[in-house]
Amino acid sequence: MLRILAITEENELLVNPPLESLESMKWYWADFNMPTDEETSLLGSYFHFHPLAIEDCIHSLQRPKLEHYENLSFLVFHSLNHQTLETSEVDLFITENFTVSFHYEDLQEINYVWDHFRRSTSADRLKPVEVVYKIMDKVVDAVFPIMDELEDRLLGIEYLGEDQLAGNVIIQKTFDIRRDLLKLRHTVMPMRDLVYRILESKRFIIQEQKRAYFQDIHDHLIKLSQLIESNRELTSDIRDSYISMNSFRMNNIMKTLTVITTIFMPLTFLAGIYGMNFENMPELQWESGYFTVLGIMLVTGTGMFLWFKYKGWFNSE
Repeated sequence: MLRILAITEENELLVNPPLESLESMKWYWADFNMPTDEETSLLGSYFHFHPLAIEDCIHSLQRPKLEHYENLSFLVFHSLNHQTLETSEVDLFITENFTVSFHYEDLQEINYVWDHFRRSTSADRLKPVEVVYKIMDKVVDAVFPIMDELEDRLLGIEYLGEDQLAGNVIIQKTFDIRRDLLKLRHTVMPMRDLVYRILESKRFIIQEQKRAYFQDIHDHLIKLSQLIESNRELTSDIRDSYISMNSFRMNNIMKTLTVITTIFMPLTFLAGIYGMNFENMPELQWESGYFTVLGIMLVTGTGMFLWFKYKGWFNSE
């Protein structure tokens, strides 16, 4: 679907005027929303954009970037799906007289900006750079709820008890969050670099009074990147704590088994001696020999147990 907002020379806002009338407009915004092949062909046949830029639009996903072609600037950036965290490419062509947006998916952020300008009472606000700012601002703002949700999931893991942390489910949840953070990182970091290039570019069409607005987007992206890195470090801490706790529990188990084995070693030694089938073993003729050996085993085992307990071998700390 191709939809158009245009401003006439008399500052009148028109919705979906004919394509033939666009050349007489003061400025306009043409949005290719889930375009058909016939509508996509208009990028070359009507707007005469550079073939390389058209190729970038058709063959997604491109890395966020800023390029300049003759008298226009070409922007590529990504929007995130809140549920799947999959990225959708948004392409923008910007000149002093128009903005053309191109995207294969119906994006809530662009629909919001479209409705905002369509209901706007001030026709002067529908300027190419204003459209670009609004779209990018909504795309970036949409990442914050995703980041908040991931932080809440992480805090839920942090406040779990020791017994719950020992489960395999916790480490699986941690790695799931870490994977989602990596997806955010792959989107936010290039976007941050893109906005920085916009601010530093001498060829990008941006009024001085709007520079502060793009700087605000850049600040938001810096904040998001810092949140992503801090939460990735937190997932690493949870992973390390999980490994340390499991190692601690395993050490306690091995220590207990070692104590039991050590106690039974002399008992096994005594049983091995008196289990031999030699005929000339004087103790075998003792009337109380059986009970004597059992008593020696009992005293030996009890003594070793008390000694290990005195030495603190049974302490779990």
